[in-house]
Amino acid sequence: MFQPFRASYRRVYLTLVLMQLLILVGCIVSIWAYESYREQGYRERLASTPMALIGYLVDNQPAAYRDAWLEENSRRLGSGLSIVDPVTLGLSGWQRMRLERGQVVIEEGNSGWSLYRLIDDGSRALVMHSVSLSQQLPLELMAMMRDWIQEVPWDARDARFERLRSSSSIAMGMGNGTPDGLSNEQLQRLVDQQVVLNINPSAPSVTLYVMLDDGRWIAVGPVGIFAQAPVWLLYALPLILSLLNVLIGYWMIRRDDRRLNELEVSAGQIAAGDFDVRASIEHDSQFTQLAIKINAMASQVQAALGAQQDLMRAVSHEFRTPVARIRFALQMISDISESETIRRQLGEVDNDIESLDHLIDEILTYARVDSAADGHMPLASEWCDVRSIVVDLVEALAPLHAQLSITHSGFDELWVLADVRYLTRALQNLISNACQYADSRVEIRLERIGRVACLHIDDDGPGVPRSERKRIFQPFARLDGSRARRQPARGQRPSGYGLGLAIVARIMRWHAGRVVVTSSPSLGGARFSLLLPVPQREQSRGRLLRRRRREPSSSSPGQEASG
Repeated sequence: MFQPFRASYRRVYLTLVLMQLLILVGCIVSIWAYESYREQGYRERLASTPMALIGYLVDNQPAAYRDAWLEENSRRLGSGLSIVDPVTLGLSGWQRMRLERGQVVIEEGNSGWSLYRLIDDGSRALVMHSVSLSQQLPLELMAMMRDWIQEVPWDARDARFERLRSSSSIAMGMGNGTPDGLSNEQLQRLVDQQVVLNINPSAPSVTLYVMLDDGRWIAVGPVGIFAQAPVWLLYALPLILSLLNVLIGYWMIRRDDRRLNELEVSAGQIAAGDFDVRASIEHDSQFTQLAIKINAMASQVQAALGAQQDLMRAVSHEFRTPVARIRFALQMISDISESETIRRQLGEVDNDIESLDHLIDEILTYARVDSAADGHMPLASEWCDVRSIVVDLVEALAPLHAQLSITHSGFDELWVLADVRYLTRALQNLISNACQYADSRVEIRLERIGRVACLHIDDDGPGVPRSERKRIFQPFARLDGSRARRQPARGQRPSGYGLGLAIVARIMRWHAGRVVVTSSPSLGGARFSLLLPVPQREQSRGRLLRRRRREPSSSSPGQEASG
């Protein structure tokens, strides 16, 4: 019934695995894109100061000398400089927006790097093309910055420096005296108007120094070296996200699987005959409709069986009145008739009527027990001694089967918690069934295996075929062949109608026990075994009952237990 759901779960698990692969690939691509974005931002921050400086220098040049200045400084910097119309650059909308905000845009091509910055109030674009980054470029830029600041008087130099620093994304500073962290050789070179490049290996970072002719120095940096994200972070992030997704998916699937197991248990109980069971309905579950259908099915089956049992009881009761009338009429005919032949025929008819009456009793008993097995009738449970019940039954049945040897053995006392009336009926049916098919011997043995009380009834008859051992417990089931119902002797009613074993099975299910049929290991015929669970308090309860039985004023075990 639930195999399609199991197959769908396998597809869900496979889909979940594929999703994890997609998430893993997506995380790797996202990290690569993030690292590319960080690296691009790092390059643009580095390029902000040189491009701002060159832009200011170009603005200071007369229009007639710009081309010559660009050509000369291209050779000096080792990079191509040009001024073009921004429209001809073919930039994307995002890049154009960054240019309009005064930022530097960098593009990587097959021939190197291209840097763009707007000048002339945004009407033109300064382009710097560099094949590769060399040590000459930052040194020449620092020299150009020094010359640009020294072009103005001393009192205007601070303003020009602040203008450049406000356009730069790199830290810049100006100071007097001796910069910290420089060696004597570097200080001498700085005094000699050389550009000093200082590397701090502990950071690591680079700082450029240049000295003005007024004795002040300018520092650009420190500029940190671009660091990739830790490798463990690159792999840990997608793994953590994947694991989190797996846990969430597993929790959701386990929740549905638990719900499916509950429905499967409910369906199994209904299939076993417990039609009072109803599947719980959770409105936020995808199995809500399935639970509603299971409950509707159980209600319909329960209603149909209830109607069937009511009909069976009603018909059986209605049979009693005409049967009683027929029996009364036969008795009147027998009283007024003097013919022995008629009296004999009337006696056989009376036996058949008695059999019919017995069948009605069996049908009513089966209907009553079948309802009780489904939980419609409470048990009158009490502690009872199985051995005493067996002894009473053997004493009652032995005269009816004088040709058989009926023996019993086992415990002196074996206490169980059961309904005495129905347990006695089950034992009576089994012993009667064994007597019916036995050739000469019937053995009854009591034993206890763990917490199960076992009652074995063996006979030396033909036995029950293995293929029929389950069917015989169905109502009105009869065996064909050697163990089929035998003809009754004259003066005896038929011994069975296919309801005795069905009643036993229902009574045992009512008591949470079982009845099984196997082959007798000692007599070679059939062995019917009643298996009853023994509650944990059986030993102490049994000792208490036995002790009270020995006291003169004590009551019987059954009364004591029921009280």
